Amino acid sequence: MRTFAVLAMLLAASAVPIASAQQPDIVQEHWYHTYTTLTIDVNAWADDYPEIVNLLVAGQTELGRNLWMLQISDWSAETKPDGAQKEIVYIDGGHHGNEHLGTELAFLTAEYYIEGWAAGEQDALDVLTTTELHILIMLNADGNDFDTRWNINQVDLNRNYDHYWNTCPTTQPGSSAFSESETLANSIYMNTVVPDADLYVTMHTGVWIMLYPWGKWPEQPSDWELFHFIRDDVHDSVSDIPIQNANQGLYPNCGTSRDYGYGVMGFPTFTFETDDEQWAPGTVESLSSRLGEEMDVMRYLINNIWYWRARLSVTAFDFDGDSIKLRVDNLGRATTENATIRYIDEGEVLWTSELFSVNATNSTQANLAASNLTLSASGHFELYYQKRVIDSSQWVNESIPEEQINISDGEDEGWLPFASPVWAILAIGLAGVRVNWRFCTDFEQIKCKKMPQNADS
Repeated sequence: MRTFAVLAMLLAASAVPIASAQQPDIVQEHWYHTYTTLTIDVNAWADDYPEIVNLLVAGQTELGRNLWMLQISDWSAETKPDGAQKEIVYIDGGHHGNEHLGTELAFLTAEYYIEGWAAGEQDALDVLTTTELHILIMLNADGNDFDTRWNINQVDLNRNYDHYWNTCPTTQPGSSAFSESETLANSIYMNTVVPDADLYVTMHTGVWIMLYPWGKWPEQPSDWELFHFIRDDVHDSVSDIPIQNANQGLYPNCGTSRDYGYGVMGFPTFTFETDDEQWAPGTVESLSSRLGEEMDVMRYLINNIWYWRARLSVTAFDFDGDSIKLRVDNLGRATTENATIRYIDEGEVLWTSELFSVNATNSTQANLAASNLTLSASGHFELYYQKRVIDSSQWVNESIPEEQINISDGEDEGWLPFASPVWAILAIGLAGVRVNWRFCTDFEQIKCKKMPQNADS
């Protein structure tokens, strides 16, 4: 089906365009990108859709070619409509220059959301309202145009990352981690622009499979629940593509961008291997059709990105002066460990609870000792936890909604609101009442001191 004769006719009929507009579909859908045609296409997007496309240069290849980075979102708003931060997706393609279908999958992902937004398609509009896509389509532009796996220095870029670099049986990992300008630029972008990405997908070609960490070890990663949920959900509703630990699903591999993204950056990360075809300049079957199932999987990962972390929601919070009885739901698909409740006043942490954990998509009840907690007039409670179990995952601190917090004096069944304007009203109403200081518990002293006594006291 994919014959060189037909490809030759396609090439003759549609030579590489020189104009500053995107390629016609007959080329776009059948002929793999060169660095020149990619440069034309991404610049055309930036010119045509400045509302959603920022185009910048993340670095250069060893031969000085630009590493084009697409930043795609509805840039009319910095946050989601509810004020929350947008989720961040990071995608790169083309680590191996001869793995063109991986590069094209990265391109098609960008194309789907850019052109979908332009056409008013709801799925694209919804994603770009709540999400930032950062897509580096062609990392190894030199190797791409020479149709070789390596970069110009004969280094395998996907063995050149600083995560157990050169500790597996491998070839050409470079002279040191990040010895190559391409991988160094990619790591700098990860660390400076998207350090808290909610999803990282690196796109390759070689065998039809999706791989999650680790490549170095056959053991499951710390966040195995998250990866297993995605695997099972994809198989149930999207695709039967194999999804496995990279060491078991492929072979031992170290210094990869996938394991760097997860082990060093803390991203939930997949290597997407699209096909077994390499060393071919194009395809007779249209790319949109050939990679249609892979695009379904990518849309699933992006549409559900909100869940790829722990998301704690406090449903009960009772403080009686000695302990905090806490009930918290995890709405996300990742477990979190070492979570705490913190009491904050004017940016300073005044008190921290003992540790507790919440499993993925689960609820936890905890009884936390709090006899050494003293409340202040302006303080507030926060949850402090990691998005995922992996040590490198981001820590977050989220305020606990005031309406969920109940405070009692520990001596009766009544509940008192925390940090509420009700206290001001009570203070006025009780202005003529003597206060018996002996009945003030420690945690109420601040409030008691604010209440005036009778003039004859």
